[in-house]
Amino acid sequence: MKYFWTLFWTFLLVQMLGYVGSAMTDTQYSIGTMSILSVVVTVMIFILSSVIPNSPATEE
Repeated sequence: MKYFWTLFWTFLLVQMLGYVGSAMTDTQYSIGTMSILSVVVTVMIFILSSVIPNSPATEE
């Protein structure tokens, strides 16, 4: 379920970022390109979350 919600929120946020970015740069907004980008960002989030350790840092 966490994968679905991560993909859902990433999809929405990347779509909003793409829309605002295209409006600011006066370029055409492409939902297809932003959808592909949202899947790529979601995969990067999953990879990053698996690399980060779960244990707290030790004090020295």
